[in-house]
Amino acid sequence: MTKSYRLIIVLTVTAILSGLLLSLLNLHTSPLIEAYQNKVLNEALSSVLPGSDKINDRIIENKRFYFGYDKQGNITGIAFLTEGNGFQSKLRILVGTDSEMTRITKIRILEQKETPGLGTKIDTDPSNKANPQWFSKQFEDLNIGDKVSYVKNQTPDKSAGQIMAITGATISSKAVVDIINSALIENKRILSKNTDLNIGQCPDIESDNGGGINLENLPEGAESVS
Repeated sequence: MTKSYRLIIVLTVTAILSGLLLSLLNLHTSPLIEAYQNKVLNEALSSVLPGSDKINDRIIENKRFYFGYDKQGNITGIAFLTEGNGFQSKLRILVGTDSEMTRITKIRILEQKETPGLGTKIDTDPSNKANPQWFSKQFEDLNIGDKVSYVKNQTPDKSAGQIMAITGATISSKAVVDIINSALIENKRILSKNTDLNIGQCPDIESDNGGGINLENLPEGAESVS
């Protein structure tokens, strides 16, 4: 057996073993990652849909909506996941609104890898010790109107749907606003076309393409969203 032939065999065996090892590692870690992501989502849903005792998720026109309901089964709000490009990373945002989608209740930035110390402030601003989530908190109880907009170096008018952009990270700030506006336009269109779905009352029986979670035990998040 020649030296080069032995080298080919060694490299082939090494590649096969490496592939098997990665496959086994993926089989072990994937369920853990999924469980953690569901836990984070459940906790975020309880935050952006305040006053909800139960949340039902439902797919409408290939879009997943989360409908919050009180103990009497009346709708309390609507939430949805949306994503888009930031300055240098994908942004994944959970948006909560009132039942008419005229007001944002809260948002949660679930994923971002923006410029450290600048764009990352869309999630947490370590330089603002008193209010590190000041940027995302601007969206709390924010009137949507025609659309959400941002201002720079001036006090935003919350009743007009304005928020303050982050100094030095205008692109990241604008990206959050644009992503939310695009999702609001599309999701309003979808729900206005499907008024026959009767989302105003919590269904007694869960649909095949949706499920429900009880929020009494959150934020521990024992149950996952289907």
